[in-house]
Amino acid sequence: MAQADTTTQTAREIMTPDCQCIGTGDSVLDAAKRLTELDVGSMPICGDDDNKLKGMLTDRDIVTKVLAEGRDPASTTAGELAQGVPVLIGADDSAEDCLKAMSENGVRRLPVIDQDKNLVGIVSQADVAKQLPEEATGELVEAISTAP
Repeated sequence: MAQADTTTQTAREIMTPDCQCIGTGDSVLDAAKRLTELDVGSMPICGDDDNKLKGMLTDRDIVTKVLAEGRDPASTTAGELAQGVPVLIGADDSAEDCLKAMSENGVRRLPVIDQDKNLVGIVSQADVAKQLPEEATGELVEAISTAP
């Protein structure tokens, strides 16, 4: 099967548009329940009053930054785990830009923001892989697998 031309595909065209956020004030326990309900391993953390991306929360974050440290998941908020600057992509950036950002940062998912910095979707490793030639897909998987 022929691959799509990645020079014309944008993040908006390949993303999953209906991603759900966890609010900064929501508990990690609530976040864990949402991850389970959605059957996903990560979700964006957004502001409680806006759809602005504040970070990403993974099931691994819950284990290593809450449970392993003896913190209470019912009183720890998702916002407390929104540290640093998340790796993201603009909605009009190319699939090639997604590949580059994922490879350089060793991430499997990229939040997609619009010009107003609102979260509009998520591009996953699988979304990008569907748009790339087999060689580029292999390089992406290798880069992510060997990332620290």
